[in-house]
Amino acid sequence: MSDISVVYRRILLKMSGEALMGKSDFGIDPQVLSRFAEELHELVRLGVELGLVIGGGNIFRGAGLTKSGIDRVSADQMGMLATVMNGLAIQDALQKVGVEARVMSAFRIDTVCEPYNQKDALKHLAEGRVVIFVAGTGNPFFTTDSAASLRALEIGADLMIKATKVDGVYSADPVTDPNAQRFSRLSYNEVIQRGLAVMDTTAVVLCRDNNMPLRVLDIGKAGVLMRAIAALDEGTLIHNEEKSA
Repeated sequence: MSDISVVYRRILLKMSGEALMGKSDFGIDPQVLSRFAEELHELVRLGVELGLVIGGGNIFRGAGLTKSGIDRVSADQMGMLATVMNGLAIQDALQKVGVEARVMSAFRIDTVCEPYNQKDALKHLAEGRVVIFVAGTGNPFFTTDSAASLRALEIGADLMIKATKVDGVYSADPVTDPNAQRFSRLSYNEVIQRGLAVMDTTAVVLCRDNNMPLRVLDIGKAGVLMRAIAALDEGTLIHNEEKSA
């Protein structure tokens, strides 16, 4: 897709930690990490300014730890630290393919990475660096979906992408319901009214109230990010127009 026409110049990509596991049950698959870094490299070569929010579910899940009896605040803090680990791994993989990257944490761990600061993040993006936002919002009780919506707005992203293992938003779980319908477009109000499990409600409302378009797509599909930045029909586009497919 060398002749691709870039429509969205600044992107916030939200990716779950589980996407780094590959076929494993835990941790990071080096081959998946390398492939992901190469795909991001292609975006950077096209002049796309890229911010990334990564989850930590491949290492720790705050909700799961809470169920096991750990205090919710402590569990969420452990989950946030897991996102730092993933962020450092992605930074390393990007640097190996020649892409400058910076990890910025919502809470201070200065000997490991930079503290998050909006002005510094904007400067990194403008200078062609990928900025990896870790530690969520820095607060318990908020998901990385909410962190992604917040960072997308703070950096003035043209588009937020939620990378999943499913090729869009469906009316029901496509794994268990063969009649599930995939939507090509949805409004944010439709997402809320239908109770679709796209992101948590806080994240959805943040995007809706600030007119931030969101595209949900399958990160495992070849060329999917290229198609997204060209505004081609990929996955599900969610915005404020009152129509669905």
